[in-house]
Formats: sequence, structure tokens, C-alpha cells
Amino acid sequence: MSTKKDLEGDTREAQRRAGGGGERPGRRGHTRRRVLRWISCVLSLLILGTAAAGYLYYRHLNGSIQTDALNLGENKLGGSKPNAFGQTPLNILLIGSDARNDAENQALGGATDTFDGPPLADVQMLLHLSADRSNMSVVSMPRDTMLMMPKCTEPGGKVHPASKGLVQTNESIQRGGPGCTVAAWTELTKIPIDHFMMIDFKGVVRMADAIGGVPVCVEQNVHSRTRDGKGSGLKLPKGTSVIQGETALQWLRTRYGFEDGTDIGRTHAQHQYMNSMAREFRKNAKLSNPVKLNSLAQAAIEAMVVDTGLNKIDKLFDLSMELKKVPPGRITMTTMPWIYSTKPGLDGRVEPKPGEAEDLFRMVREDIALDGQGSGSPSPSATPAAPGAPASPSAPAQQPSTAPTAAATAAPPAKIAVTVRNSTGGKDGAQPKVKGRASEVAALLTGKGFTKVVADTQTGAEDTSVIRYATDAQAADAAAVATALGLPAGSVQKSDQVAGIVVFVGKDWRTGGSPAAPPPAPTKAPDSAHALNGDNDQACMPIQPGFTW
Repeated sequence: MSTKKDLEGDTREAQRRAGGGGERPGRRGHTRRRVLRWISCVLSLLILGTAAAGYLYYRHLNGSIQTDALNLGENKLGGSKPNAFGQTPLNILLIGSDARNDAENQALGGATDTFDGPPLADVQMLLHLSADRSNMSVVSMPRDTMLMMPKCTEPGGKVHPASKGLVQTNESIQRGGPGCTVAAWTELTKIPIDHFMMIDFKGVVRMADAIGGVPVCVEQNVHSRTRDGKGSGLKLPKGTSVIQGETALQWLRTRYGFEDGTDIGRTHAQHQYMNSMAREFRKNAKLSNPVKLNSLAQAAIEAMVVDTGLNKIDKLFDLSMELKKVPPGRITMTTMPWIYSTKPGLDGRVEPKPGEAEDLFRMVREDIALDGQGSGSPSPSATPAAPGAPASPSAPAQQPSTAPTAAATAAPPAKIAVTVRNSTGGKDGAQPKVKGRASEVAALLTGKGFTKVVADTQTGAEDTSVIRYATDAQAADAAAVATALGLPAGSVQKSDQVAGIVVFVGKDWRTGGSPAAPPPAPTKAPDSAHALNGDNDQACMPIQPGFTW
């Protein structure tokens, strides 16, 4: 399969034929829309990260903040958990929507047949802020990634059933809103997502020049133009150029001319631009003008949808203070490791790369810095805090752990009611369930003093064994069950799909008295994640053969 497949053309054409609101290839507005979606998402982070100077000027914007449900799926992990020192990481999903449901967005270009149609979540970046605030990781998911979509239920009760086949990840937002995009990420990565920020692009055009230009680099002279007139039109000489205005837009939408001419190369160019812009924001004084910053902040906030946990300016301000603690040199931009799909009809689409994508997700789950430098050391005077305690007086209030230590508040084992379900077939159904497995694990618990255990006749489908509980009052008891079975704290999840404490025995535990120990966690992002450090001002885009001058 050619790696020069035109992913964008395939994707949009397929979605257009399926009635999914796809864009017509070749339209100039289409390319501007994509870059504006991306720049909106990026600038949402950057504006928040420099918001302190304008704080008093935009408090009145509270009424402009739009909110939506955080997670519309059934798998709710309950938020990030504090470490032994009471410090809690933050996971924020940044979503760029191509919604074109108002005149202001429509005026920015694009095919008219997409107006008022269902939006696509074409930009998805998971931002992980470490518990000790020493480092930040960003994981981008290619928009052409094919996933199994989870069941999503809108607040009004409308149900979008789980998909029976692979669905392109950017269609998740059409299944009830950004909360379904969060649910899809949660289902795939098992990472608890604390917040989301979804941005459209109205009001963001004026921000492109706010910092006076962004340095970028190309390894050769580049001109993004094919013989039949396709391409962004970007034309730059070899080396570093400071770009702004239309040239910045061209850089961000360039596919033909970078690397192998695919959307993956465009993602890498966007990472270079984002890191460079972050450095410019930190050292450039142009945004110290509170009136100017207020205008920029207002444009961003009025175009933003956030979860209800970020529904006040004060909360956004607190978040910005946490983000600013990380120096650029400890910011790592990555792309989810991927492979081209070999399934019929999915030419040019991608899927998570087996093994390496999970390694990257695990590092985020376990708060391991992607740059291989580890976390900052706690101060000598630091002592472990109770789960849920804030990391410092200046940190925002943290969410309580969903898996408190079992010894703290758990009831005696004989008083804890537990149901065990056989889910050993796994989600792909490639293996049959192990007959009688629920009864075997129930017997294990009984032998450890849990006398109120039932082997349920209902089954499930889980790749990894998990314990779900219904109410906060059951959290410590569920953690005690996990400890008794040798399952990690991360396997304990709060869920509205169970009535009590339910053990789902997964494909990873088909035999034996305890689940197999997981392999050692990686200490650095895999090479296939194409990591880019925030301090790397020497990054330079390779040029696709045939696009030089």
C-alpha cells in the first residue's frame, strides 16, 4: 500500500458519499477550514496559558462560556487519581470541531453543502499535565483513525448504540457531542479524562498575527503545489522563516510537500508550529497589553465549549496557572503510533499500532514523562497527603480518587457483597469464554473471607479484568476486592451500568489464581510516536520529492 495515499481525499469523499457532511475536495475554503479548526484548538491552550494578565478584564465573560456533558459513555473512570503525595495529574482532551452552524463560521469559507450539517472532531489532542507539574505530554490522534465507537447516551436520553464495526474517530462528535469523543478516547486508552475543551474557529483568525510571527523550518526550498493545482500554495526557502498571516495558514494546511504527502506529515508540521508558538508566547511581550489580551480571550472563550467542571472564568484561570508551571523544555508533543489499515474498504485509513500505541497510553495512565527525564522530585519536606488533597495551595481543587486505599475505610470482607462475571472472551470475541471462570474467581474471593460473593450468569467482554462499582460509598470496598485479587488500583472504576460491586474477569485472566503481572512500563515514548520537545527550536520539516524549487 502506498504511504502517499491521499488520506484527506479518501476520508472526505467517503464521508460525503455516506451522507456524513464531508467536504468537496479542491475547494479553497475547505483547506482554510482545516487550518482554522487546528489553530483554534491550539490557541485555546495558549490563550489560557497566558491569561493571568487579563484576568480582571474578562471576568464578565462567565456568561459566555458554553458547556456540555463530559462523558456520554458507559465507561466512566472517575477522574485522575492522586499519587502518594496528594498530587493529581490532569488530562484534558482538546477537540477542534468543524461545526458550521452560524453565519460567522460559514463566512470563513468551506463548501456550502456542509453548512448546518453534523460536525466532525477533526482535531483531537490529549494534554496530560503531570501530577507534580514538572512536565506535560500531548498525544495527537490522526483524524483518519478507525475505532470501535462506544455506546453514547445524550443528556436528553437519546441513545447512540455502540458501533458494530470500525468508525472514523472524527465522527464521534456526531454521536451526542464532545462527551462521546471523550468516551471514545476513554474506551480506547483507559485514561481518565478530567476535562475537555472544544473549539470552533470563529473569532480566531485575528489571533494568527497576535504574537508577530512564528519561526518554522524546512530542509529544502518548498512549494506546495501539484501540477493540477492542488496544495496549500506555501512557498518558503530552505532554512528558518518567520511566518504569519496567510503564510501561517498555508503552513498549517500543507500536506503536499511535507514528508510523504499525507495527513501524518501535516500533523508533524503542526506540532513544530505549536511548540514554536508556545515559545513565542512565553518570551513575547505583545500580549502583556490587558486590553488586547481581553479582546483575544473574548474571541476564544465565545468560540469555546467546555465541560461543566470548567464553567467559570475562575476555573479556567486556575487551570492556566497550572499549565504555566511547565517549562517548554518539558513539553513533549507526540502522535499516537499507527499503522495503515489492511481491512477491506479502509485504504488510506489508519489504526492504533499494536503494542506501541498501548505503551504510549500506559505512560500517560501511569504519569510517566514521555521525554524519558522522569518527574520532578517532591520536596524533602513533602509527606503523603490524603487522596483528593490539593497538590499545593495554588492548585485547583482536585477530584477524589476512585480507588482509595482499601485499609482506610473498607468494610470487613465478610460484609462486602460482590458479583463476578465471566468476560474472558475479550472484546474482539476471538476466543471463547472460559467455562466456569466466574465461579472459579468467586471461590478465590470466598477463600479470602468474602462470603457474600455470587457468580453471575450474565457475562461481559473485557480485554483487561476490571472492577466496577455504583456509588462513592462503595469505592473503598471495591478497592479492597481489587487488593484481594491482586488487581491494580487502576482497574477499579465507578460506573452507572452496575448496581453494586462487580468483578469482570477479562481475557487477561483466563486461568490461575491471580492475573499475570504486567510487563515493566516503558520509560520513554516509542520512536513511532515522533516525539518533539518544546525546546527544540532546530526542528525542520523534510520535503517531499517533487515539491522543491
